[in-house]
Amino acid sequence: MKNKKKNILKLAAITLAAALAAMTFAGCSGTQNGSADDEKTLNLFTYDGYVPQDVLDGYTEQTGVHVNYTNFESNEEMLAKLQAADGGDYDIIICSDYMIDLMRQEGGLIRELDTSKLSNYGNIDPAYQSQFYDPDNQYTIPYAPGVPLIVYNPETCPVEIEGYADLWNPELADSLVVMDSSRIMVGITLKTMGKSMNETDPEVLGEAEEKLLELKPNVRTMAVNDLDTVLTSGEASVGFMYTSQVAKALEANPNLKVVYPKEGLGFGIDCIVVPENAPHADNAYSFIDYCLDPEIGAKISSEILYLCPNQASVEYLPADFRETLSLPEEKLQNVEFIKDVGDVANEYERIWTAFKQAKKREKS
Repeated sequence: MKNKKKNILKLAAITLAAALAAMTFAGCSGTQNGSADDEKTLNLFTYDGYVPQDVLDGYTEQTGVHVNYTNFESNEEMLAKLQAADGGDYDIIICSDYMIDLMRQEGGLIRELDTSKLSNYGNIDPAYQSQFYDPDNQYTIPYAPGVPLIVYNPETCPVEIEGYADLWNPELADSLVVMDSSRIMVGITLKTMGKSMNETDPEVLGEAEEKLLELKPNVRTMAVNDLDTVLTSGEASVGFMYTSQVAKALEANPNLKVVYPKEGLGFGIDCIVVPENAPHADNAYSFIDYCLDPEIGAKISSEILYLCPNQASVEYLPADFRETLSLPEEKLQNVEFIKDVGDVANEYERIWTAFKQAKKREKS
């Protein structure tokens, strides 16, 4: 939607009849009710720091809409809060693909988007649309595509790495920094076994648990944030980390080597969705359209350091960003999304917890 705001209070100053008409319209629209201050509000719910502050400031400067930024630690926490709010309270949520799939299937939590209100909708790169979580592109706007990758220092790493299986090499003892993620770490273990990252067979998962435990002697540390600094400081020689962290590591040390694992890539797309009962849906559309502007899209991607889903933004991306965060098209042919596996997700969590609690076992 083009950036413009309603101003019902001005109509009230003209005539009582006009005021009543305006209030009737607001009541029927179901999108923007309350005071003028309320109408100048956008409630944004996502990860901490996921939307750059200068982007938020620019949106407020352009529209006069103040952004209330609330963050969550996990997709599961977000879902619980959205369910408690009955699909309301928030105007914009930015979260992960598999969780969006769950919300879409549950119904009553996120709304179908009216793309006629988005003048910049055509800027979206089709490569990041029509995915499993939104096959008909009814609910989502791609925001941050990412691919966890292996990156290592060839000067300190004693072996050449081509895939996930190489992380189990005994010569890498106490050398790895990996992400603290049950689905991803159990997932790559399954990939080394020729299985899906979304495996549900209990027997196969049992085998994956045993194999994952064999990785323990090589893992120096596990974390969610700042994995790149563990690598660039020299504390570890090999890292398996998120796209943004790979980019930061390369910025600090351009001599690092990036590996696109031969077993195939894990892939994810965090997206923007609008809750079913968003209190300021008009502002949600204006914010989405603002983010889809070519220059703003480039600013977002280059600051959060994820792949850019806005094809109109390419010319505005810094040259170093295009070099570092350009996923070869052929690599996209061998990717796998992490998907909802129902109650089996508890088994992935149990396996990962057991791995973290296990003592390092000496390799024979």
